[in-house]
Parts: sequence; structure tokens; C-alpha cells
Amino acid sequence: MPEPSSATAAPEESGTRPSQPLTSLDRYRQVRAWTETLCEPLATEDYVVQSMADASPAKWHLAHTTWFFETFLLAPHVAQYRSPDERFNFLFNSYYNSVGAQHARPDRGLLSRPTVDEVYAYRHHVDDSMAELIATLGDDEPATTLRGLLEVGLNHEQQHQELMLTDVKHMLSRNPLQPAYGPAAEAGGAAANAPGEARWTAFEEGLYAIGEDAGSDGFAFDNEGPRHRAFVEAFELADRPVTNGEYLEFMADGGYQRPEFWLSDGWATVRAGNWRAPLYWHSTEDGWRRFSLSGDGPIDPGEPVCHISLYEADAYARWAGGRLPTEAEWEIAAERVFGRPRARGENAPDGNFAESRLFHPRPLPAGSAHGQMLGDVWEWTRSAYSPYPGYRPPAGALGEYNSKFMNNQTVLRGGSCATPRSHIRTTYRNFFPPAARWQFSGLRLARDGER
Repeated sequence: MPEPSSATAAPEESGTRPSQPLTSLDRYRQVRAWTETLCEPLATEDYVVQSMADASPAKWHLAHTTWFFETFLLAPHVAQYRSPDERFNFLFNSYYNSVGAQHARPDRGLLSRPTVDEVYAYRHHVDDSMAELIATLGDDEPATTLRGLLEVGLNHEQQHQELMLTDVKHMLSRNPLQPAYGPAAEAGGAAANAPGEARWTAFEEGLYAIGEDAGSDGFAFDNEGPRHRAFVEAFELADRPVTNGEYLEFMADGGYQRPEFWLSDGWATVRAGNWRAPLYWHSTEDGWRRFSLSGDGPIDPGEPVCHISLYEADAYARWAGGRLPTEAEWEIAAERVFGRPRARGENAPDGNFAESRLFHPRPLPAGSAHGQMLGDVWEWTRSAYSPYPGYRPPAGALGEYNSKFMNNQTVLRGGSCATPRSHIRTTYRNFFPPAARWQFSGLRLARDGER
């Protein structure tokens, strides 16, 4: 169990770094503590609610991330380990068919038992055993394998930290009282630094290398590699995401009523859902407002537009005379900004990540030299989520982590205001179905360059 002083510990704040590299145990405790810190504003009743089939209750996220360490590290590698309840393997398995059957995803909100207290006890039981396991790790080959599994588990938990925030936001938005998750954090005067016109950066046609190197220094998910060559035509990319103010112009010009801007599936989705604006926006006599984790508030025209689907992003791009970038174009541009190797969130001083505790996009800070490519909003690309040339999924159950979803999904890049800073990098490939919009998703414009 993490020591009491770490229970509310947060990862390093934006712009700061630990003076010494974290030990494996320190990093484990930090990631696990941050998950519980994110739950502190919740009432007990909030932990159980499942507001739609795509979302999960906070209690389930707490248990599932614990199940991951139990299933993939403790059960196979610690002979004396015993689970507090063998039935948890069924309740908290997400989609790993190689491991066993699962409780139906849409019914996770029906799990009033185990209680919240019992789930926290489960976490602490696993944490105690994980601390003992980590303390035994040496430098031999088996220990190296276990360290790799540990890093997968920690990055998996960081993914669920973001998912938990987006799921809590959706849950609170369905409450007529419009309750706030927490008070709005200070944005550091960012609202006064509304961005001007987007600037365009040109890239020449040619062969570029994208993706993560095998055996590189630092963690990457299997779907980020192998590093490979891609030929890209000349293109231009905007230096920042599209803003609320710009999206309001699209709406005012009848964007949601004009089928010529929409993909066929997108137009059908808009009509079926009666979409008129991004998710969480609502119209009042005084104009559009939005719901955030801080409650109801006005639309800031300088903030990146957020909670839009691929269909909306694509329609806006067509209306604006541009297009969405491919993921190769996005990564090429990000490497120019941040460089290699290890283009990570730590190299993005302008990025707005979960550690800021804003949990909301902010306008591009004045004088930014980094183009706001990491943090704030995940950016839709026009690329289908598919394997890179030469990709092979890992052996065993962890091969199900990414590879079996390489169909009917679209890639997003860059991270968001709910992403932990240490979790993002320019090679990171997020993916969602094209109609999804409860995540912190926006867009950046691209256009063809001169040939």
C-alpha cells in the first residue's frame, strides 16, 4: 500500500522534472496514487454510475487497473499470491478473451458490489504485493521482462486516468443539476492570450521515417512501431488547433445543416442525433455555453474546440477549405518541433496536461514556439487505425491490447488536458470510432502544398 503521504501525491507539475530519476517502486506508487487523487472530488454515489455503454464507472476503473497488475504480473510470477476474491477476474476483465470471460461492458454500472471500500481494499492488497515483487527485481533477463510488464501496466493505468475523467464528465453532464467535479483551476491568464490567425508551416514531399524505434530508450506501446518509411506529398499544417470562435463561424454558416460538408455516415449520424454543436454545448438566450468538469460556463472563443467527432472535424475542415492531416503528416510536423529521440510531453513546455488540474483546453499561450501540438485536445487525423508495415502483435494475452482494434477506428494524436504529461509522446497513436466525441477531441487543419 502506498504510504499515507503519497495518497494525494500528484505527478510532476508542468515545466518541472524530478531531480533524480524515479525508482520503479516510486513510479508505481506515484501513478497509483494519482488515480486515487483524481477520485477525491467524487461522492460515493458518483463511483457507481455508468452514463452510457461506452463509459465505465469510476469504481470499475479503479478495480480494472488493479486487476491488470494482478493478472499479468502477480498471478503468473508470485507463487504465493492470492486474490482477495477469485470472482474479480470475471468482473474486472475488460476484453482479454485469452484470460477468460468478462462481465458485459454495458452492465458495469450494475455492480453495486463489491463496494467502493472493498475496491480500495483490493487496490491496496495488490499494491502491497506489487511492492514486494518490485523490491525483488534485479538485472537478469526475467526481471527485465517483468519491468517491461510493469511499464505496460503503469501506462495502462495512465490511459484509464484520462478515461475516468472523461467518463466522470459525461456522467455529471447527464445530471440536471449540472454539478461540478471540482472548482476551476487558474488558467494563468491564458484566456487573455487568445491566439491570432493560424500560421501555416510548409513541408516538402519526400520519404520520412515515422513510428517508434525497436528497443528505443523509453516506453512505447506496440502499435507505435516499427519505425518505417512513408512517402508524403508536400503539405502545410496549421500551427495550432481550431478554436471555439472559428467553430462558431462554421455553425453560424449553417455547418450542421449543409450536407455538402459531411461524409455520408457523418450526415446520417448528425441527423439521427440531432447534433447542432459540439458535445456539452447548449444554447441560451445569451449565446452558447458549455459544461466542463468545473461546471457550466461561457464559451471562450480562444480555446481549442473540443468534444467533436471525426465527422464534425472533417466537415469543419471541408468548410474551411482545408482537410485533416494524416497521422504521418502530424508526426513529421511534431518531430520538427520537438526533435528526436524521445519526443515526449516533458519536452512540451506549452502543453496543458492533467497535472495543471484545469481538465479543460486553454488558448495557445502568447509567444508559443511549440504550436500547441501536445496537450489540450486530441487531434483527429484522416488516417485509419491500422498496423504499420512489419508490425507484429506481442505474444500472449497482451497481444489483444491494441492489435484487435485495428478496424473501424480513426487515429488521434497529441494528447489532451486530461492526459498525464509523462504518458504522451509524438509517436502515440490514440484511436476511437469516428462518431465518438466524449473524449477531449479537436482538430488541426492541413492542406496540400505546392507540387
